[in-house]
Amino acid sequence: MAVYEQTYRPYEGKLTPAWSRFLVLPRYAYRSVFASKIFVALFAVCFIYPLVASILIYLHHNTNAMAILQTTVGDLVPIDRDFFHNFVFAQAMLGFFLNILIGPPLISRDLANNALPLYLCRPFSRAEYVLGKMSVILILLSMITWIPGLLLFLFQSYLEGASWFVQNLRIAGAILVGSLIWIFMLALLSLAVSAWVRWRMAASAALLGIFFIPSAFAGLINNLFDTRWGNLISLRAVISAVWAGLFGTFVRQVRDVQEFRNGRVIREVILTEPPLWGAWTVLLLICLISLVLLVRKLRAYEVV
Repeated sequence: MAVYEQTYRPYEGKLTPAWSRFLVLPRYAYRSVFASKIFVALFAVCFIYPLVASILIYLHHNTNAMAILQTTVGDLVPIDRDFFHNFVFAQAMLGFFLNILIGPPLISRDLANNALPLYLCRPFSRAEYVLGKMSVILILLSMITWIPGLLLFLFQSYLEGASWFVQNLRIAGAILVGSLIWIFMLALLSLAVSAWVRWRMAASAALLGIFFIPSAFAGLINNLFDTRWGNLISLRAVISAVWAGLFGTFVRQVRDVQEFRNGRVIREVILTEPPLWGAWTVLLLICLISLVLLVRKLRAYEVV
């Protein structure tokens, strides 16, 4: 057709760098995320543990404060690898419930409203789309897991001295690697569920089911066969084993009391936990399956 009014002019403003275009998605997603009062309340609760942990670290090195509180160093929780291990576990569990609020609608809304063609018709690849959606979860969960964890480690190192920092570098690595593994797996799993289950309540229920139902079956298998290999189907047991391996607290053989009578142990057995490579393999399979499901579902047009 003929064009009579040649008034088109190319855009002459500042262009967004190609490497950071995926950050456009979390920037707008956070507007709806922080509009939820439930999310804001839970997000604030996630900072209570880091605050309490920082106070405990401070009290270990302040005799005046302990004198005011009428307590001694022996009465306080020791600042060691178990202290940071418990911190990672607690914050990761809070991050899981935080993820249930923000994860399910990330992709389902775009698919329900046929918005993917609007994204992919621009200089925006599927990989950048997935990375942008993942960033919504990764950034928020990082703010409550490994970032405050490393700040607590540096705070303890500053008060304790350089020698403590050098001797406990493994703790810092365990905080960083363990938290990143957890939040990357949660992000991939949430996006996969969001892509295939478009109803938000059903997607949230699916995430809860994936976390709790296999754990119940794992406990049933362990009790029936006097084993610990059922833990490989429990997401909580698998990630706990990985964290224990990173912190150096993983123990394969555990004593399990099977029967009591009149307050005395009648039968006690030694059970063997699955090896660490088994836990790492399960996590890798979960991530790969989630990625495959995303690739199959995220297309510009869907043929029905």
